[in-house]
Amino acid sequence: MLRGINGQQIFEDEEDNQKFLDVLKDFKPISEYKIYAYCLMGNHLHLLIKVGTEDLKKIFKRIGGRYVYWYNYKYLRRGHLFQDRYKSEPVEDDAYFLMVLRYIHQNPVLAGMCNTCGDYAYSSYHEYLKPEKNQLTDVEFGLGIISREQFIEFNNQQNDDKCLEVDDNSFRLTDAEAKQIIFKVSNCKNIAEFQRLELKQRDRFIKELKEEGLSFRQISRLTGLSFGIVRKL
Repeated sequence: MLRGINGQQIFEDEEDNQKFLDVLKDFKPISEYKIYAYCLMGNHLHLLIKVGTEDLKKIFKRIGGRYVYWYNYKYLRRGHLFQDRYKSEPVEDDAYFLMVLRYIHQNPVLAGMCNTCGDYAYSSYHEYLKPEKNQLTDVEFGLGIISREQFIEFNNQQNDDKCLEVDDNSFRLTDAEAKQIIFKVSNCKNIAEFQRLELKQRDRFIKELKEEGLSFRQISRLTGLSFGIVRKL
């Protein structure tokens, strides 16, 4: 799992999501990793990945460097975009592999971003249903354990799966709703523009956002400002 620094958004629009997926695809033949599942979630991402000739540290250095350079250029920003280090855990047997696969594909559903796994555009779920040549996800291993029909049923089952967690589920507003409020209150087009606001104006907007029902942590996460600054205001 990789997340934005201070929990900020790292994928603002469709172009950002597609760019990150293109970066993952570009480095596959270089680092020789396999991707069994992915899900891009606005301010963080999940990958089920098998390392090849390079370790995770070097892989994420390549991926992060390429994407951050592009993102900073697009949004006229500087500095780090990702939190210092990714979080990871080993997958050591087929049963846990399937659970992680389902957990990743159900992330948007659990976050209230869609009703079913198939409704979400930026995950590997669709690639398991209709594999295509030169796609990003290596589906053969998973479909060697269960059939495509079993995959659909299993990935849409209700469950209590717990893998790497992001503390994002305690907000009264969804991220999509909160972002719309941020842009409406500040008249900014994206988070990078919000971060460039004059200090007094930015602080006034933060107070207004709290009055609109956003929590301290949600304001911090979606604007990229530290939690301490938001809470102090």
